[in-house]
Amino acid sequence: MTVSEIEAIAGGYHGDAFRILGPHMVRAKDERPRWEVRAFLPQAEAAWVALDGHRCPLLRKHARGFYAGLFEGEPRRYTLVARLADGREVELEDPYRFGPQISDTDLYLYGEGTLHEAYRSLGAHLAEVDDVAGVRFAVWAPNALVVTLVGEFNDWDTRRHPMRRRNNGVWELFVPGLGEGTTYKFNIRSRLVGYQQMKADPFAFACETPPKSASVVWDTSKHKWNDAAWMEARPKVDLLKSPVSAYEVHIESWLRTPRGESLSYRELAVQLVEYVKRMGYTHIEFLPIMEYPFSGSWGYQIIGYFAPTSRFGTPDDFKFLVDACHQAGIGVIIDWVPGHFPKDAHGLAFFDGTALYEHADPRKGEQPDWGTKIFNYGRNEVRSFLISNALFWLKEYHIDGLRVDAVASMLYLDYSRQPGEWIPNRYGGNENLEAIDFLRRFNELAHSVPGAFTAAEESTAFPGVSKPVYLNGLGFTFKWNMGWMHDMLDYFHQDPVYRKYHHNAITFSLLYAFTENFVLPISHDEVVHGKGSLLGKMPGDEWRQFANARAFLAYMWAHPGKKLLFMGQDIGQREEWNHDVGVRWDVLEFAYHSKLQALVRELNRLYRASPALYQVDFHYTGFEWIDFHDWENSVIAFLRRAEDPQDFLLFCCNFTPVVRKLYEFGVPEEGFYEEILNTDSELFGGSNLGNGGLVSSRPIPRHNHPNSISITLPPLAVVAFRKR
Repeated sequence: MTVSEIEAIAGGYHGDAFRILGPHMVRAKDERPRWEVRAFLPQAEAAWVALDGHRCPLLRKHARGFYAGLFEGEPRRYTLVARLADGREVELEDPYRFGPQISDTDLYLYGEGTLHEAYRSLGAHLAEVDDVAGVRFAVWAPNALVVTLVGEFNDWDTRRHPMRRRNNGVWELFVPGLGEGTTYKFNIRSRLVGYQQMKADPFAFACETPPKSASVVWDTSKHKWNDAAWMEARPKVDLLKSPVSAYEVHIESWLRTPRGESLSYRELAVQLVEYVKRMGYTHIEFLPIMEYPFSGSWGYQIIGYFAPTSRFGTPDDFKFLVDACHQAGIGVIIDWVPGHFPKDAHGLAFFDGTALYEHADPRKGEQPDWGTKIFNYGRNEVRSFLISNALFWLKEYHIDGLRVDAVASMLYLDYSRQPGEWIPNRYGGNENLEAIDFLRRFNELAHSVPGAFTAAEESTAFPGVSKPVYLNGLGFTFKWNMGWMHDMLDYFHQDPVYRKYHHNAITFSLLYAFTENFVLPISHDEVVHGKGSLLGKMPGDEWRQFANARAFLAYMWAHPGKKLLFMGQDIGQREEWNHDVGVRWDVLEFAYHSKLQALVRELNRLYRASPALYQVDFHYTGFEWIDFHDWENSVIAFLRRAEDPQDFLLFCCNFTPVVRKLYEFGVPEEGFYEEILNTDSELFGGSNLGNGGLVSSRPIPRHNHPNSISITLPPLAVVAFRKR
């Protein structure tokens, strides 16, 4: 120990504090080995070592508070006593008398990119070492000169708790006496460019409520789950052959109190769960709930990947919400954002004075659309971080599905870039090979969690998004059908008099409907930024708008593919979504809105009760056109079949406001056909035209079938029939 090293400790820039601080064997002038205890206590005016019931004074070696004292034997179990400026004395365990806490194997696997539950090693964990309770901290910062732990417990002093450097650039420290609720950050002093910054913990299990930005120590094992029945049954369900009707929710704006406040996780566990169950949805999909600094990002610019946002409660409160969903028979999907992260100074960007989590070259590391950074998927530690995060939510929070945001931005190096603004891959193409490899590995491991599934928001024709990795696919369970969504919204935006010129928009999706495992989404992105609400997209007066919306939703529920609907659209909210205000629940006072809600509830009931609508969603045998040629009248008809082909439903759609009587459709079997759905029913706000609940087939061939029925097609309506 030299004077310069003491200066480095006192100045907070010594890169190997454990070599200086704590107990060390030294040789005195008489060559006898002795033990010296060294401590840096800048808050103390005097200090002692308490050992075996005795106090031994420490000598002040530096004016800033470096103390040391010699002992004949090894001081194994000692504490430090510090006298503060106000005369109080405090007794402290010395963090620098404890050995390394993380195994070399974990550090090796993390550097190899195969530590798939890295959250068990890195971050902040309650621990007990040598019968002493405290918190073990660890962070990856390979280019740091020194990393110090700071928080309220040390007055945010960047000198007092330097960490131990381990293999692969991981820094760790066990601090006795700390517990749950401790706020902290890592102060990183880089080897490069004089960079120094306090950073939030990338693996933190909890965070302060923004605009505060510190990480919070949390014990994630406290919640006692009550969803054993759900978790045991989940792996036995073939989701591809099951009903999936997801209700997409932005927690902050789903329901506001009279004072304009958002509901807490525990309040949502009552009110949201009750609403979703009553409406018949099978799943809730939450916009990202990981901690995010800016509410205007809706959660898509994440800082705390392992922490549920504290805006609505604690991590235990969010677990309570998930638990309540499962006990009510409702699955939980969360949006996951591995595509980019924000540039906030306390976050992942430029973490240790270098582009650690992102690419250094802005042609690969900057996302120009959103002003964010792009993960470096080729770096092993980044892959460990992201895959561990995905598994963390699936395992620790019992999440059923991860919907991966903006997959197209990950797959293509030239996404939203002009020529010269991107770097081709090693073969000269625009595919991001590292991201593709990462997504495949992510999906393999996510599907290793019993019953878990994944969905991709992918807006291009990239092949095999929902095909297994062993078939050279990306391995997602589902893919969002963005093409169907755009075609349908474009078609229904047209005045009915012009729809005959756009007839292919409602039939084209069936040319590719079975190439992927599709979800049909009407998501938050389609009802914001000037696009208007779903009802607002519909042309005509009030009656026609609601009739169009009813026909749209009925065709969506009848079309092959799983379903997703954003909050507010099932009640006919007129305004587009505004994240600063709640859903306009007051519109339910008006009949048109409450009856549209009744239709969605009935669609979910019919959907869940009809295997023909969900058992064969991803194969052509589950769908059969009856007629799609009547473009002049904007009429189509088709069958949906279950695995048992004798179990089928007939859907007849009239997308004009003209009533069409005695309209004939071929049917596969003779008999009586019961009208099980009519969106023009007065119950749903329609004009109540229909077929009296039952029609009989006739042996008159139509549409390549030996029998046919003659029905009344109500205006701007969908009717459905089941053979008795």
